Amino acid sequence: MAKLTFYGGAQSVTGSNYLLESGGVKILIDCGMFQGSSDAEEKNYEPFPYKPSELSAVFLSHSHADHTGRLPKLYKEGFRGALYATSPTLDMTFIALPDNLSLMTDAAARTNHEPLFSEEDLKGIMGLAQGTSYDQEIKLGSDFSAVFHDAGHILGSSIIEFKFEGKRIYFSGDLGNPPTPLLRPFDNPLNADYIVVESAYGDRIHEDRSTRKEKLRSIVKDTITRGGTLMIPSFAMERTQELLFEFNDMHNAGEIPDVPMFLDSPLAILLTDVYQKYPEYFNKEATYIIKSGDDLFNFPGLTYCRTSEESKSINGILGPKVIIAGSGMSTGGRILHHERRYLSDPNSTLLFIGFQAEGTLGRKIFDGIKEVKIFDEKISVHCRIEAIGGYSAHADQPALLGWIAKGADAGHLKNVFVVQGETKSSATLCNLITATNHVPAVVPALNQTVEL
Repeated sequence: MAKLTFYGGAQSVTGSNYLLESGGVKILIDCGMFQGSSDAEEKNYEPFPYKPSELSAVFLSHSHADHTGRLPKLYKEGFRGALYATSPTLDMTFIALPDNLSLMTDAAARTNHEPLFSEEDLKGIMGLAQGTSYDQEIKLGSDFSAVFHDAGHILGSSIIEFKFEGKRIYFSGDLGNPPTPLLRPFDNPLNADYIVVESAYGDRIHEDRSTRKEKLRSIVKDTITRGGTLMIPSFAMERTQELLFEFNDMHNAGEIPDVPMFLDSPLAILLTDVYQKYPEYFNKEATYIIKSGDDLFNFPGLTYCRTSEESKSINGILGPKVIIAGSGMSTGGRILHHERRYLSDPNSTLLFIGFQAEGTLGRKIFDGIKEVKIFDEKISVHCRIEAIGGYSAHADQPALLGWIAKGADAGHLKNVFVVQGETKSSATLCNLITATNHVPAVVPALNQTVEL
């Protein structure tokens, strides 16, 4: 009898970590960081509740830290099996993890922690990586195999299908929000017996995607008219590349004034290089534009700020400007320096284009707090606060329900496990899955084991 245990991502948005066992073979799906609060982050330092040395393989759904961030720690505690992911996912993971190591080393020094892992652990896990492609079968045993399918979330993101003991289980990873400027729509979980589905937006419906570009254009023009600075906290993967695509399109069409724009994120710049390396993962529209000779991620007026000196020089640019910087939830990175400078300016705008987890500075500002502390300095919030939900890289409630319905079409879906969401979001989606598809659905508890 196969077993599935939820060691992360259960009743939590972050920390994705699932152990699947069949025929004596143990494999892990994702090994993510817990994020969002100091209490959550303390979990990252706890020993894994299983023996990493007994794992045959780890499968990564995509390269975000809440799905990959503890991989070097897994190596540190004894994992020596194979690490499977699509090639873009591996490239981006091994760009992001050294950046995480640097940040964690600084944080560990402040909190008297040992770093979560070392550079040697990072090199060790990199040595176990095996790149794969969508729809390529990976054999794990005589009756145990895996296939990656397109999740449409970020470049190389995957839904992972496992076949075992005559059954199929699909792990959604993070599902995308089609149509997107760059990527193809997600694949469906055909002939599923079990599904593990994310629920970040399980209780919400995104605004119409057809209006998101118009709203972005309006916010840019309004902020420029007022002479302010438009700050966009952006996730280095996907959201930044989508924004650059949109700004490039608006610039080419003459739809926004010529003002200085800055991509102030060395990590995002490196990841943008990865996007340019894998155009075969793009949708038809983006592929057509590339073939026409347009550089999707560069246009006149855009400056890439790689060094801290280049970042600081932005302050000397007078007049209106646009700054895209990490981190996406304002939990660190260069966006904090810009927020410290411009949050109190009523002519400026802070634009959220992604999910803001509970406990983060971004969520507090989004919820309307009027004073924040940045670098131990109290900052009044007087700038305009805007949000565009249509830029979310996560599927919303109707999309999640539609995806589950495709899995139920064959008539033998036995159970759906709802993960990676806040309590209300997961519970809402869980109830709707049962009501609309007439299949059992549960929100598993942390460390809960189920038989499949």
